[in-house]
Amino acid sequence: MTGSTQGTATDTEPTAAEKRAVVAKRVESGSADLTEISQLAAAAGYDVVGELTQTRTEDAAFMFGKGKVAELRDLVRRTDATAVIVDNDVGPYQTFNIGGELPEGVEVIDRFTLILEIFGQRANTRKAQLQVELAELRYELPRAEAKASLAKRDERPGFMGLGEYDESVERDIKRQISEIRDELESIAEKEEARREQRRDSGFDLVALAGYTNAGKSTLMRRLAAEIDVDENAERHPDLDTTAESQDMLFTTLGTTTRRAEMEKRDVLLTDTVGFIADLPHWLVESFESTLDSVYRADLVLLVVDASEPVEEMREKLVTSHDTLYERNEAPIVTVFNKVDRLAPGELADKRAALSGVAPDPVAVSAKTGAGVAELRDRVEAELPDWERERLVLPLSDDAMSLVSWVHDHGHVEAETYADDQVTLDFEAKPSIVARARSKAAGLAPAEST
Repeated sequence: MTGSTQGTATDTEPTAAEKRAVVAKRVESGSADLTEISQLAAAAGYDVVGELTQTRTEDAAFMFGKGKVAELRDLVRRTDATAVIVDNDVGPYQTFNIGGELPEGVEVIDRFTLILEIFGQRANTRKAQLQVELAELRYELPRAEAKASLAKRDERPGFMGLGEYDESVERDIKRQISEIRDELESIAEKEEARREQRRDSGFDLVALAGYTNAGKSTLMRRLAAEIDVDENAERHPDLDTTAESQDMLFTTLGTTTRRAEMEKRDVLLTDTVGFIADLPHWLVESFESTLDSVYRADLVLLVVDASEPVEEMREKLVTSHDTLYERNEAPIVTVFNKVDRLAPGELADKRAALSGVAPDPVAVSAKTGAGVAELRDRVEAELPDWERERLVLPLSDDAMSLVSWVHDHGHVEAETYADDQVTLDFEAKPSIVARARSKAAGLAPAEST
């Protein structure tokens, strides 16, 4: 059994506004890594003032061993921490027991409660708020069911310090979950209609996916035009010129859609909340409607932090593929980002090591712009094929309106005028070509070849 503690003493008492946390984690074997939980704590506004780890089998009563909980209590006292954040799935009984060993007023927060706290802070739209509420209810439901089971078994509603239990609580949670699902389904239908309107207008839809801190938002900033394409879109801090570069998990919750600068195609690029390791199924399901922007795109850019160790990259790629391929039918292009952080030769080594899960990645640095031009070319190459068409139109006001419409919805290769006619050679999505033909057929006299 091994473990470690680390703390920093303070000279002044924390104010009510301060959020000071000790982060802790138990692992079955090896060494516990507190990097991500510390980043999550910072994203939630906590100042991490101490760390504790332990390698041992789970203790049913305390998660950690009893001696390690005593170390945790002493660390909390030395650092004046207001919360203990445990990077494990801590049961309600374990939470109660750990809290009972800590100074009065110190909150015990597990990994998923912390994530929900972050989501709640970032939920600035009705859809995001509903998804957070749904996740919170799904988190609470099994705990309510556990309280019910214990209360019925022992005929004591407050058994094991879990608090009094009202049987109506479980029913009320299930009712609220059903109502939220219905409202989210209604929102999803409206968003799907919006996506189809965008496709009908000639836009291809490209989604950014990947883990938090992979640099998705900074890459979007590189690819996107300056103008936000939809005033009613869910706006988030990435529209600020500095927010996208923050080294912080979950700088945003929700989606932002902006027009990307491409040579030929009109592309709308959507950035969503990043994946995060070890999320339980119930939490992923709660944010499923946000992932619809990825599932229903024409192309997905899977962004990976190339500066991470190979095994960590591999694990994230495999998990991302499991998430995406389950429901996504669009092609996926893997993007190795942050190559500016790599030593000479390191990129080639990682390409070779990960060829099985990322056979043809595009290497970029969203920070410096290196490789972004190649990524634009790859996006246009991977999007669904366009059709070529030639229209010969009479020279009239209606024909010129059609010419302008084709320019807006496709890529015009040539536009020539002769003998009171205009000849238009262009490429566009099949649906746009069909509509152009229909519009041309309504012009008299008209000719299409």
